[in-house]
Amino acid sequence: MIFKGVATALITPFKDGEVDFEAYETLLDMQLAGGVSAVVTLGTTGEPATLTAAEKKKIISFTVAKLRGLIPVIVGVGSNSTAAAEENAALARELKADGALVVTPYYNKCTQSGLKQHFTRVAKAARLPLILYNVPSRTGVNMLPETFGALARSVDNIVAVKEASGNMEQIERCVIEADGKAAVYSGDDGITVPVMAVGGAGVISVASNILPRPVSDMAGDCLRGDFASAAKKQLALLPFVRALFNEVNPIPVKYAAEKLGIGDGGLRLPL
Repeated sequence: MIFKGVATALITPFKDGEVDFEAYETLLDMQLAGGVSAVVTLGTTGEPATLTAAEKKKIISFTVAKLRGLIPVIVGVGSNSTAAAEENAALARELKADGALVVTPYYNKCTQSGLKQHFTRVAKAARLPLILYNVPSRTGVNMLPETFGALARSVDNIVAVKEASGNMEQIERCVIEADGKAAVYSGDDGITVPVMAVGGAGVISVASNILPRPVSDMAGDCLRGDFASAAKKQLALLPFVRALFNEVNPIPVKYAAEKLGIGDGGLRLPL
């Protein structure tokens, strides 16, 4: 397991259309001060689809240099090309990342067998702890719990799944399939406490970009078994979470970050 609690799915702040590393460093400092357990850079929230290869390399290097020895740095390496995902994973390893996040291939709509082969090859290329990422609303393919379970049992460095199907029964089945050998993380801020209540290890959070301490405190309550307190915090956060997802992520969270003076709120087309 790479982390327990909260990993922030980091935005990539821009200034006049370019990566704003001064704002990005401010964001990383906020995460440290807010008590998050890890960060994910170049996940969906970081807009990797519109970043150049040179920008991605610089972002990974910057994040690792800033956070080395403090909290784990997990790098999004997914692609709808297995060969490209393998290259991304190898780069994350070379740049000293602590783990990688690999989304199900989007657009291709591959079979469950294809998913197994894809993730097995990426894991071999990475030689890092791998978190699989299931988000069917964005990719067009749903990784079944049985597929995750088979991979967790057969591939040593597949250590977790970020489950963003929004289907609690499916998430519960993932916990059963993991059988203590892998972690299950909520991929939706709105159901972090329910997921942790059935055995999830934490959340990969968008909300913690803006509110790292409240999200960390909520997850901490869960890890201590104080689900009554955690539930109150979850319900208190719900209006903010709903606002963060009233438009396609990461549009609202970048607007919120701009209001905190982090970046100019800009996104790259087609967002």
